[in-house]
Amino acid sequence: MTQGNTPAADLFDALGIDYERAFAHSPAHRAALTWLVERLAPDSSVLDVGSGTGHPTARTLVDAGHRVQGVDISPRMVELARRQVPEASFRCQDSRTLELAASSVDAVCAFFSFLQMPRADQRHLVEKIARWLRPGGFFVAATVPVDVEDAPGRWMGYDVEVTSFAPVAFTDLLQSAGFTVQETRETDFAPDSPIATPEPQLFVCATLR
Repeated sequence: MTQGNTPAADLFDALGIDYERAFAHSPAHRAALTWLVERLAPDSSVLDVGSGTGHPTARTLVDAGHRVQGVDISPRMVELARRQVPEASFRCQDSRTLELAASSVDAVCAFFSFLQMPRADQRHLVEKIARWLRPGGFFVAATVPVDVEDAPGRWMGYDVEVTSFAPVAFTDLLQSAGFTVQETRETDFAPDSPIATPEPQLFVCATLR
């Protein structure tokens, strides 16, 4: 993924554990994970798209007794996740090139995984996620809900370009791919970092129709 002044892999390689320190304490993120864990059957299969360091998503799901496979474009993030959550499996790959069997997973998480993708790629990936999920499966996603395309900005000390959707457009995207939105939560989150600024966040919990 090379969109923006800093390619996504390079950006998250450089951030490393600092990303976890800044963002892993998000109450809304943990609430979305609680929503998912409360609904998953024992020993469910969960795909974590943009798995980062493995905290808090993979660690929470593994501790709840589920099988987690993560995918992330950053080699550094994959290295950290493998070390911090050895019970899960992680691969270094652009999620847009990932291929899984249809109806092969019980749940998918995608926390802030789309923001450096063009809108067409975001739509295509959501459609692929719907195919990978078993009927009735769960999709928990988060984004920065702003109506921008290739918008330049400064984030965590790096120049980046961001593409995203307004809140209604993002939920419409999920619904058009076959999901029923069960819960949404909008919040303003202040990362725990002196070089970060507060940002709006949208968390969506959905089920596959």
